[in-house]
Amino acid sequence: MTIVEDIEKAILPLDEKAMRAAEARLDQLTKPPGSLGWLERLTVRWSGVTGGRLPRPPVKGVLLMAGDHGVVAEGVTPYPQSVTVQMVQNILSGGAAINAVARAVGARVQVVDVGVCGELADHPQLWRQKVRAGTGNLMREPAMTRAEAEAAVRVGMDAALRMADEGVDVLALGEMGIGNTTPSACLLAAMTGLPADEVVGMGTSMDEQTRQRKVEVVETALQLHQLTRGRGKDDMWYAMSCVGGLELAALAGAVLGAAQARIPVVVDGFIVTVAAVWAVRLCPSAAPFVFASHLSAERGHRLALEQLNAYAPLRFDMRLGEGTGAGMMLSAFDVASEVYNGMATFAEAGVDNRKDRIS
Repeated sequence: MTIVEDIEKAILPLDEKAMRAAEARLDQLTKPPGSLGWLERLTVRWSGVTGGRLPRPPVKGVLLMAGDHGVVAEGVTPYPQSVTVQMVQNILSGGAAINAVARAVGARVQVVDVGVCGELADHPQLWRQKVRAGTGNLMREPAMTRAEAEAAVRVGMDAALRMADEGVDVLALGEMGIGNTTPSACLLAAMTGLPADEVVGMGTSMDEQTRQRKVEVVETALQLHQLTRGRGKDDMWYAMSCVGGLELAALAGAVLGAAQARIPVVVDGFIVTVAAVWAVRLCPSAAPFVFASHLSAERGHRLALEQLNAYAPLRFDMRLGEGTGAGMMLSAFDVASEVYNGMATFAEAGVDNRKDRIS
C-alpha cells in the first residue's frame, strides 16, 4: 500500500449528523439565525470534524516546520541563510512574533527541524527530524529526491499526530526558512500553470528588483524541471521534489496528519497555504479539515486560497510567516466553543423566538 493509499484510508469524511445537530443548536441560541456569520460556519464544520465535540476551551497548538533552501544562492532574498537557525533559536527562546501571538491566545509552540542547515541546541520545544541539511538549488538541480520528499511528508504527519496525542484540539501551522517564498511560488505555479509574475511576491524584501529576480528564478526552475503549464499536477511528488522544500513537504504532511487525527488544521499565509494545496491535491479527503486564517499581503496568497476554495476571515496585510496569522485565528475557536456551549437557548432564557409565519 502506498503512502497516499494509507492516508486516504485513514481520513474519514465529516460527521454529517453532528453538523446537523450543531446547526440546530445554533438556530436555538438567543440570536437571529445565522447572525454570527462565518463563526457559525466554522462551528458547524468543526462539529463535523470532531463528531460534535467542541472543547471549552480547546487546547491550542502551533506546529512550526523549519528548513533551508539552496536557491538562496540565487539572490532571491536579502537575508543570509544563517538567519534561519538564528530565528529558530529566537523562537525557542520565546522572543519571536509567533511566541507573542501564542502567549496572547494561550497556545503551545512546537518547532520541528526537518531541514535546517545549522545545528540547533537541545530544547523541549524542538523535535529533531532532519531529513537533510537544506535543499538543493532548485534553479539548477532538484531540491530533493522523491524519497526525501516522502520522508519529510511523514515527518509532518507524525508531528501532527503526536500533537493530537498530546491533547491538542486545534492545530495552527507555521514555518521558518529563509528564501522559502521562492519554492512556494514554484510549487504553486507547477500545480496550477499560473504565471510566475502572478505568484511571486515581495517576500520579506519589499524590493521590486529582488522580486523580479525571483520571477526569473521561478521561470528558469519550471523550465528546467519541465513543470511549465501546470504539469506538476500530473505528478505531485515530482513537483514537490524538484521545486518544493523540506518544510513545505512537512507542512503538507501535517495537514494530512491533522485530518487523520480529526482536529482542525489552521493554515497561515502564502507558504503554508501552498503546502496545504499540495496536500489536498494529493489527498482530497483532507480538504474539509483545513481552515484558512488570514489574507496575506504576499501576491500569490489569494490565488493559493482560491485553489482551496477557502475563505480567510482576517485582514491585517501581514507577511511575516511563522504561523502568526494562523496563531491569531486560534482565538476564533475559543469564541466558537464558548458561543456554542455557553450561550442560552431561547427556551432556557425565557425569550420568545421568532415566528415562522406571519398570519
